[in-house]
Amino acid sequence: MAANQTPAQAFEVHDASVLKWARDVLDRCSSPRVMQTEVIQAVERNAVWRGEECLNLLAPEAPTSPTVRRLLASEVGTRAAEGHIGPTERWFAGTKYIDEIEALCVELLKEVFQCKYADHRLVASMLGNMTVYAALTKPGDPVMTIAQPFGGHSSNRIDGPAGIRGLHIHDVPMDPVELEVDLEAFAQAARQVQPRLVALGASMTLFPFPIREMADIVSEWGGKIFFDGAHQLGLIAGGQFQNPLKEGACVLTGSAGKTFSGPQSGIIVWDDPELTKPITDAVFPALAATHQVNRVAALAAAAAEFLAFGKEYMAQIVSNAQALGKALSERGITVLGAHKGFTRTHQIILDVRAFGGGLEVAQELAKANIITNKNLIPCDKSTDWDHPSGLRIGTTEVTRLGMKEAEMESIAELIVTVLEKREPLEVTRKRVVEMRSAYQKIHYCFDGQ
Repeated sequence: MAANQTPAQAFEVHDASVLKWARDVLDRCSSPRVMQTEVIQAVERNAVWRGEECLNLLAPEAPTSPTVRRLLASEVGTRAAEGHIGPTERWFAGTKYIDEIEALCVELLKEVFQCKYADHRLVASMLGNMTVYAALTKPGDPVMTIAQPFGGHSSNRIDGPAGIRGLHIHDVPMDPVELEVDLEAFAQAARQVQPRLVALGASMTLFPFPIREMADIVSEWGGKIFFDGAHQLGLIAGGQFQNPLKEGACVLTGSAGKTFSGPQSGIIVWDDPELTKPITDAVFPALAATHQVNRVAALAAAAAEFLAFGKEYMAQIVSNAQALGKALSERGITVLGAHKGFTRTHQIILDVRAFGGGLEVAQELAKANIITNKNLIPCDKSTDWDHPSGLRIGTTEVTRLGMKEAEMESIAELIVTVLEKREPLEVTRKRVVEMRSAYQKIHYCFDGQ
């Protein structure tokens, strides 16, 4: 704290009113046990509201199966297992069965993604991107990544791992109408910049990328394509999206907690044996040590589920997204990519400037138990982050709850009812709760089969 700064002026990133609420709650507690009870009750309130009463249309979320949830609470989660698989590779003794769990996970991931190498130790998907930058670049290298208004994620920009690595970041040119890479402009810019690495993949992701053509261009100076498949990871494994490793990307990272529908964590896969040492050296000991073996077990179980149900599940996710986009467009809502069939992924993107913008619309929908998120779209600037023009919607969770195309019509009608203020929000909320009450079971898993 600066010498002239009072405690009241201290910088705090969190919402002061929410922290004050928590402080007031704790101050009223008569003992630490009561404090713990307050935490448990907050968790239970979320489980009822978000888990049973809401239509969750957040693209980054998916419900895990009962088996995966049980494994996340398993005894092995109290155990530490630093190092690579095998008794001589570990820092601790007593890891025989942990080696078995982790080896099963690695081999299951290889089978799911049809790749030669996989790592399971990343406790967050953003660490996958940090791994790639640490392994394949050095500070000062030029890289090309996608800017946020076109769907790029902060992990590949100045305020994320790419920036922390000290890389010189240049934009991948994007077509604001087609919502895809402008290949001609990319070729011109890339040959001028000669990036060491080009990062593809986006948090607003609707259509495939010209990976093969881009890989051919950057190969002229030894550059590489890295695919950040945080959102598309399940769709890639399920055959519903392009396979980056087969089209010229050297490495694929992604989140296990989005379309893949496993525990929140990261996955990284690759085929080139020359990348194995730099990648695994970056993973351990730099970015992962005690990497939550309960999560590894849950990830392995999710991978086995994916082998059995992934193709059907992912196909329905995409069908639902296309149906929801069409239903909203038919009701007068501006949906990006409408001229191209709306989407090839689990996402649709709305331009909601006519209804007050992304922040305002997301908050109003949440009052009706419809959960979405504000999102930058090509007409925005990066500085519009707090108040963007767009709304992002995903169909992963509602699909895993058993909803199909017919239910997308009902969801579209509920969304438009809120946007056009056709009825009090409380009335819409009751209709959402009623609809959601019929969909409480997790599908596409072994539980209950």
